[in-house]
Amino acid sequence: MANLQIKNLPEPLHTRLRRYARQHHRTLSDVALAALEREMNRCEWYERLAQRPPIDLGVSASLLLEEERGQRQREFD
Repeated sequence: MANLQIKNLPEPLHTRLRRYARQHHRTLSDVALAALEREMNRCEWYERLAQRPPIDLGVSASLLLEEERGQRQREFD
């Protein structure tokens, strides 16, 4: 397994990370690994999304959303 060292970590961020780790009963390594994993997954998701072909709904998505919201509001009234 490889190791990673973070240099020049700003003290305020280090303090926040330590506090977060302590509150969630985790180590700094656990918190850092989870954050790195989330970021990599997010980047990969956006890459996959960018490769998908666009879909023509025939109407703008904002108009469809506005109509749906109007319908829901009428149901609540």
